[in-house]
Amino acid sequence: MPKERVYGLEAVRTDGWFERIGEGIGSFQALCEIVGEAFFAFSMITGARITALTVDRRNPDNTIVDFVVGAPSDEEVESAEPQRLTLADFRQRLVGALLTEDTPTPPPDKDSDIEGLQQHIGVRYLLLAPIYGYSLRKLVVKGSTSELVALHDGEEERLELNEFRARIRAHVREELERASMGQRSAIDLTKVGEAELAAERGDPTRVLQLLASWPAPLAIFLRTPEGQLLAPEARSLIAKGLGLLGTACVDLGEPQQGEEVLRLAIQYAQDGPVASDLFRRLGQAMLGAGRHGEAIGPLRRAISLGASPKLVWPLLTKCFVERDRFLAALTCLREARSAGVEEPELVTEARKIEEKLGAALTRWRGVVLKAKA
Repeated sequence: MPKERVYGLEAVRTDGWFERIGEGIGSFQALCEIVGEAFFAFSMITGARITALTVDRRNPDNTIVDFVVGAPSDEEVESAEPQRLTLADFRQRLVGALLTEDTPTPPPDKDSDIEGLQQHIGVRYLLLAPIYGYSLRKLVVKGSTSELVALHDGEEERLELNEFRARIRAHVREELERASMGQRSAIDLTKVGEAELAAERGDPTRVLQLLASWPAPLAIFLRTPEGQLLAPEARSLIAKGLGLLGTACVDLGEPQQGEEVLRLAIQYAQDGPVASDLFRRLGQAMLGAGRHGEAIGPLRRAISLGASPKLVWPLLTKCFVERDRFLAALTCLREARSAGVEEPELVTEARKIEEKLGAALTRWRGVVLKAKA
């Protein structure tokens, strides 16, 4: 019976490589928005180094990408003539390069053979894995079968090596298919109503499916003359959709991404009818992330723009309590009660205020009662 060999993959695991590289690139966020985050990662994996972009605001797929092929350290790259493609063709070129199948090399004799492990699994697959939520843990080889043990979005999966490679290639193909749907179909304002119903049902995943393609093109569109002259009704509908998406991201454990989407929504909303709700959503996201001091500003802005007092005053009360600003918290608590918030929602904060202010609060209440008498 073939002996089972187990290889630890700590030395070849590439979790977070794209984000780490991004920390050293000043234009990283802009490139991700224009080219697409996944496609920018693809360009790094395939060695297609972008040297210039000529952005077409009206039709982003016609944006011109100048690039050279090879690692930055290659001597030939510095003197190479840049290649030029439209963004749509550039994306197809990248995906074509990544989908080229290769035959895995045999597994190495020792798990200390880093290069052997990389070649057996496939360097491109090691780099693509974390982009799609796979964190490789172990390689189990038994006879002619290689099996990967990986965490995928936090859950353990066991995949035969060829199955894993095929799944990654499917993710890459889907990326191109989504991008090829086109700029116009990406922003379908009729999806806002469906997303709103999904949010009411408590289904943030469905909201994400409907609206996940919005932020990147809308961030670009906002900076165009057409974006600046957009009708107020369209602005409000776009802002509403982005607000739903931002909250869905927060609910699904992506608070940073959710806050970025909510800030974009606020830019579209300006001081329109949905702005108050967006500031409330942003403040609530910050509160949920434990950033109580930062949440105060958006929540106060929400109140000033006419947000529902029953929704916002309890949140502000909690923020001020957590920041040890108990007099401000007491004022917010009184406003929440006046707005009709049920007492059970306020009991925790009310108890903390009572404990902190103690005798001073009792004396103040006595003065108030005496004045009313």
